[in-house]
Amino acid sequence: MAFLSNRLFPERTFDAAERELMDEHQPVSPELISDLQNLQRLNRWFGSYTLIDHFLQRWLRPGNQVSLLDLCTATADIPRYIVDWGRARAIAIRIDAVDFQASTLELAEAQCAAYPEIRLICADVTRFRPDTAYDYVFCSLALHHFNDADAVALLRRARTFAQKAVLIADIERSDLSVVGIYLLTELVFREPMTRHDARLSMRRAFAGTEFRALAAQAGWQHFGYRRFPVARQAIWLENLCVT
Repeated sequence: MAFLSNRLFPERTFDAAERELMDEHQPVSPELISDLQNLQRLNRWFGSYTLIDHFLQRWLRPGNQVSLLDLCTATADIPRYIVDWGRARAIAIRIDAVDFQASTLELAEAQCAAYPEIRLICADVTRFRPDTAYDYVFCSLALHHFNDADAVALLRRARTFAQKAVLIADIERSDLSVVGIYLLTELVFREPMTRHDARLSMRRAFAGTEFRALAAQAGWQHFGYRRFPVARQAIWLENLCVT
């Protein structure tokens, strides 16, 4: 599939004063519940789980026992997907899932009731310091929430927490993805919070060259990069050693 050049938004736009509505401190509300449900649907329908599946198959084998840190976990739908994937293959996966939004984690707690493998932690990922290293560190669909400097800092921190591999996945900004998200939120996901956040997210998203540049600025060496359907991309480090 050919990806279009970034003519609509030739440079990433990020204004710290303009926040995604889901990032505002707020109580649990019908609007927040609907928005987070839409986010899970988008993850399922537009390739986020397929991307994660690719790396689980790459790195894990039946009989493994692994620890995983999931940064910016939201409702922990991706950790639940990972645990279900591991259960089906006799792989024991213990996950610490971190997010700064208490109301979002309140909703996640109910959804994770049948997942004792998942521990939810309310913390700012830019300051979070775990007690121990993890085998794997994942961060999905969150890097565009940060300015460039904080995104680079998060990549550096994620590397220090991982013993085996780091995976950072996010949406990719392109002409096609910008037009697509505007159409999708006009025709299907029309709720005001979802429409606002999805459109702002795509304007804040990194183009492929920008995404790779972040890893280089963070000091990542010999990292992998790949595009995935639909408007998804990933950078990763593997075969790490504890230093």
